[in-house]
Amino acid sequence: KKTPIKPHNPPHYPSKKKKNPTHSSPFFLLHHYSLYRFLYTMADPEHREEEENAAGEDEDTGAPVAPIVRLEEVAITTGEEDEDAILDLKAKLYRFDKEGNQWKERGAGTVKLLKHKESGKVRLVMRQSKTLKICANHLVHPTMSVQEHAGNDKSCVWHATDFADGELKDELFCIRFGSVENCKTFMETFQEVAESQQKKEENKEAYAAAGLLEKLSVEDKKSEDKAGEEVPLAAAREKEESESDHPVKADDPEKDKEPVSST
Repeated sequence: KKTPIKPHNPPHYPSKKKKNPTHSSPFFLLHHYSLYRFLYTMADPEHREEEENAAGEDEDTGAPVAPIVRLEEVAITTGEEDEDAILDLKAKLYRFDKEGNQWKERGAGTVKLLKHKESGKVRLVMRQSKTLKICANHLVHPTMSVQEHAGNDKSCVWHATDFADGELKDELFCIRFGSVENCKTFMETFQEVAESQQKKEENKEAYAAAGLLEKLSVEDKKSEDKAGEEVPLAAAREKEESESDHPVKADDPEKDKEPVSST
């Protein structure tokens, strides 16, 4: 067998050079940029002074700076200045849409029960947390009642005549709280307020009835006194009329004189 002859000079295959990954790394580029910036500032002293001045302007010296425009304080009224908050809880409110036959979200925020300092009336107010838009605004009447939602322990429903949109509307509300305790607190406070308003209405009606009876008794007494005064006045008038019909003639003074004798 003939053995194959091996070439003394094998063919040269060009080897692939590996790129240095450090040349394209961000650290390598940042290093070269910093070095270039340093050499540039050393070669141009004016540019270096400009950079130092710009850095000094950005520093806070602590000196008082007068405002360009002076803004005056504006007093913001929320309409709750004459009321005391009985309840303040975070919740999400829904209203029932009769046309679509579904619940629609009204907003998430803070629900409050506010009692007026003078009249004693209590109203429910709820505003959205970000925009402060009114979601619900109605008085708590004695006939209102709140009930627990059948499908959720954290929710309850009630009917009300709401004025949130600027006009009175009959609405069915559903409110959902973050916990069962908050829901129970809301329901208990709502019922207590409704009962207190009912007692207040009953007392008001009792006071009105008592005032009416007192007024009637005073009027009866005045009429009796007036009738008693009219009796002697009528008698005096009758006497005057009788005297005017039969006048009494005065005595003739000549009759009393004695006749003069003629001698």
